[in-house]
Amino acid sequence: MVVRFFDSQVEKFIHSLEHETIAKVLRTIDLLELFGNNLSLPHSRKVGNGLFELRIRGKQEVRIFYTFHKNETILLYGFLKKAQRTPQKEIRYAIQKIKKLT
Repeated sequence: MVVRFFDSQVEKFIHSLEHETIAKVLRTIDLLELFGNNLSLPHSRKVGNGLFELRIRGKQEVRIFYTFHKNETILLYGFLKKAQRTPQKEIRYAIQKIKKLT
């Protein structure tokens, strides 16, 4: 399955991470490309409303929201997770980006 970035903001976020974390993110994106919507925990989790999150664990806890659109996987938005629960404002922001796809 083809994986692409919604905008350059996602790429910039990934490049801003530590080198070790970048490698983990790229590996997880490769898994997403290989398994598509069959990718599940611990690498991916459904958030709701067609929104999923890539989960990268390690020194930096990274989450990258994505969705499926026209036979592609679109990486929407990434952030460093600092709290136990995913903040609702981050989810709302990703959902706004999904609405821009249609």
